[in-house]
Amino acid sequence: MIDEPVLFAFGLTLFAGLSTGIGSVLAFFTKTTNTKFLSLALGFSAGVMIYVSMIEIFFKAKEALVAELGLITGSWITVASFFGGIFFIAIIDKLIPSVENPHEIRRVEEMDEEAQRVHKNKKLMKMGTFTALAIAIHNFPEGLATFTAALSDPSLGVAIAVAIAIHNIPEGIAVSVPIYYATGSKRKAFWRSFLSGLAEPVGALIGYLVLMRFLSDTVFGVLFAGVAGIMVFISIDELLPAAREYGEHHLSIYGLILGMMVMAVSLLLFI
Repeated sequence: MIDEPVLFAFGLTLFAGLSTGIGSVLAFFTKTTNTKFLSLALGFSAGVMIYVSMIEIFFKAKEALVAELGLITGSWITVASFFGGIFFIAIIDKLIPSVENPHEIRRVEEMDEEAQRVHKNKKLMKMGTFTALAIAIHNFPEGLATFTAALSDPSLGVAIAVAIAIHNIPEGIAVSVPIYYATGSKRKAFWRSFLSGLAEPVGALIGYLVLMRFLSDTVFGVLFAGVAGIMVFISIDELLPAAREYGEHHLSIYGLILGMMVMAVSLLLFI
């Protein structure tokens, strides 16, 4: 019998991953991208993830490792695990060709124009399929991050799941539009986009099956510090550049600060 906290963590991870379907729907029912909203939302998401990683998750990991290994060793392993998480997600990012990289987020109208310029359906289908695969690879560690955080602290899990869900929406657009123009089917495009987000709960499931049996305070601390590194990298490498690409630099920064403030207040309310 699976514990209720584990089911809750899986549920949050599923919600975060499958929000790619929201992007798919937006691509079909909007002709232009609301750049102001997206800049603000992506900045907000980055603010939440950076603040919770650096202020909450990193120090929870350090507390666990220092308690188990002592001040000096625990502190060094915390820092090493944090940068290990950064290098892990950076390697994944590097291995994916830039053409198919979902971090290259584009507007709905840009995707429409690009799709219409390409006449060969096979090329469009390949583009959409590769994008879906790339998103799935990127979503795997995100799912592990959401699951681990939710298992440790449900309030943290909710905040991270919402932040990741926001940044998954533009990724859904990148998958659905080329597949739609290749097949002419909104249903196929939606489901390919929707299913690409399943890598997040799959990441959580594998993390649960592989890591939970070995879970100790030391393993938890290393994993949690690594999660903090993963989320900081995603925020700096993906969310903030994407927000600025929409041409609303100041709004992305306002969103970043707002996200930090909301996260700070929510953490204070749970003291």
